[in-house]
Amino acid sequence: MSNSFSSFCDDFYLDMYVNTELSLPTQRDTILAFFERIQKQFPSMGHFYTGENNEYCLEQDRSEGQYRWLTLETDRIGSGMVNPSSFEDVYAQHRLVLELIPYMLSVSHLDIGSLDVTFAMDFDCAGSHDEVIAEAMGPGAFNCLLDLPSAKAIDYSPTIVVSLSDDCRTQARVSMESRTSVYDPGKQKRAADEAISLAFTVRQYPSSAHKFDSLESFENQCHWAEALMNEKIVPGIIKPLINVIAQKRLI
Repeated sequence: MSNSFSSFCDDFYLDMYVNTELSLPTQRDTILAFFERIQKQFPSMGHFYTGENNEYCLEQDRSEGQYRWLTLETDRIGSGMVNPSSFEDVYAQHRLVLELIPYMLSVSHLDIGSLDVTFAMDFDCAGSHDEVIAEAMGPGAFNCLLDLPSAKAIDYSPTIVVSLSDDCRTQARVSMESRTSVYDPGKQKRAADEAISLAFTVRQYPSSAHKFDSLESFENQCHWAEALMNEKIVPGIIKPLINVIAQKRLI
């Protein structure tokens, strides 16, 4: 399936995270062997480095605006692609990671605390991000405060988590993040030169009743994420947001 969501935003991300109960291996040979195996499948991923907090990273050159990345943190494995041409292009990378981690990183089904599939978007926006988000979200309970004299939104980053299953082990989370900081008298307010970020995640917690199949769960989560993005997130959140941003640019 082609990536139809990129047309709505300035940058689109399709990420997967495996959250583990135990700390991941830190031995030099183990880490390098894992990244080398990934690179064998995706030769363009040639930049390896160590980040903060003992985070190991392998990624593609970022200069062209489309790149793959992979990270090993203390208790989390991240895999993603920025501005992929198609969903399948990045899904193949995620599946390879899930296939390799039991053998190369000793991550068994017992060790997986949760599995996340995330669709994220950045929207370039000048001015107050908080005011844009508040206007895009429309009338709601918080608008009783915005009706006050001289009131305007200066910190508005809504988040909601909902259950997608009766046992609450399948969940969806959508969050919007403003990049403009809250005004603090006496301090310089940061310019709004970054993007508004939206992240939609479908998370699966393993059940204690049966062995967790990460690949099967991944496929189910992708179906959930794509369907909900098309049916709920795009019409209910993304289109109102980009409409407000477009109106602000005309002012």
